[in-house]
Amino acid sequence: MKRKSRKDHFVRALMIREPATFRPQRRAYTRLSARFFHLVDAIAQAHEPTPTQLAALERSYNSTGDFLSECPEFSGLLVQVHSHGSRRLGTIVRPRDGSREGFDIDLIARLAPSARYKYGGDQGPALLLDHLHRALSRYARAHGLRLHRWERCATLEYAEGMCADIAPVIDAPLLSGPHGDTHGLIPDRELRLFNSTNPRGYAKRFDLAAAISPNFPTAEIIAKAMDSARRADVAPLPDAEEVFDRLLCRLVQLLKLHRNVAFGSVKEQDLAPTSVFLTTLAAMAYAVEAPMPHASPLELLLDIVERMPLQFERRRLPGGAEEWVLPNPSAPTDNLAESMNDPLRQGAFFAWHGRLLEDIKRILDAIENHEGLDVLLKAVKIAFGSRGFTAVQQMEMGRQESSRRAGRTILLASSAVIPVNVAARPHTFFGA
Repeated sequence: MKRKSRKDHFVRALMIREPATFRPQRRAYTRLSARFFHLVDAIAQAHEPTPTQLAALERSYNSTGDFLSECPEFSGLLVQVHSHGSRRLGTIVRPRDGSREGFDIDLIARLAPSARYKYGGDQGPALLLDHLHRALSRYARAHGLRLHRWERCATLEYAEGMCADIAPVIDAPLLSGPHGDTHGLIPDRELRLFNSTNPRGYAKRFDLAAAISPNFPTAEIIAKAMDSARRADVAPLPDAEEVFDRLLCRLVQLLKLHRNVAFGSVKEQDLAPTSVFLTTLAAMAYAVEAPMPHASPLELLLDIVERMPLQFERRRLPGGAEEWVLPNPSAPTDNLAESMNDPLRQGAFFAWHGRLLEDIKRILDAIENHEGLDVLLKAVKIAFGSRGFTAVQQMEMGRQESSRRAGRTILLASSAVIPVNVAARPHTFFGA
């Protein structure tokens, strides 16, 4: 009988329509939290752009913005070109397309409110997109770049595999609603209309959620224990304050990286949940859970992940189908779950969510039960792919070598004072 693969089980689970009921056993151990977040840091950093790559991204889109500001198509109308999405939020990771080393960024070409007069009527959205494409075509030819045209934006392929999605947005402030001053309109060629959007308002909402301080009643004990773990293990572990400050951003990166591995490269029928859907669910769940008392950062993270499927509305439609609704609080009529309104995608989300919890549990078991580096690396590779595997492997090998050097130094220093017999302590990689 042919043994079914993990992928087969995942495909069969696509028809699951309820949130996963699996609930990993709670671990309030501070040391386990420190180790887990150290591991997450290593994995996330391996998928982040280097300072050199970030500088190249900044130069590229600043150059593009300067060019657009001087184009006759937008004479006197272009206010600003700015980044949004993961680059702005601090949650950027490598793209799902593993064939290139570059990163993707999202840019907004902001136009003044007066642009609504130039691009009004049924043909206005298409005309605005035509003007953007015409201007960017000249830029692409001048710099030897490739340009792709879409229904709501255009994509420039810069050097070294970097890509920028550039969308035009007309400022359209609202008199009411949160962050209404940054509200705008984005064109849709196919629908021949402008949709409500607010990328700057969305970023502000995310920042407000991320700024909420987690409620750890034993925070002082946690910090001391984590500092103790850092000293005991020689190799640097994340400082407690650093873990708390960037917890939401790291969680979003964790979700996106796991999604990328679970769904693989982009296919013709892509069932993966969108980044904005996952980011919004994580931010909303964090805003609810962070003020509540939690014994450790790890317990908080698990509660946030488990709460995510409860953060959007599921409306039953005639015939048994569902419509998912996740309103953008800064942009009326913008449903951030709109792309999820397909039965296969909805089933895939719940299947992925269950797999995420299982994979986290497998990693925690390997850490807590001292199952060895090979077991831990296998669990990391299943959850976060080859790059995550390599990052943790290099980190652990470096920690082992640092521990050996420190052990030799301590032994030599001790023997210079008084002869002692020191029994070698067996290495448990992640400690008790």
